[in-house]
Amino acid sequence: MKFEKINRFFRDVRSEMKCVSWPNKADLKEGTIVVIVMSSIVAIFLSLVDFGFTKIVELVF
Repeated sequence: MKFEKINRFFRDVRSEMKCVSWPNKADLKEGTIVVIVMSSIVAIFLSLVDFGFTKIVELVF
């Protein structure tokens, strides 16, 4: 009984995966570049904020 449900689940998964519109190579490359650039910008911003708070704490204490 459980095996029937598991088997049906994997058949449904295979069926749904055929309906997925996968990105082409150009879309994938563009998305990867956007993620890397945005991650770098956020990392630099957080580093600057951390540095600023560190200096403020050093001045206060």
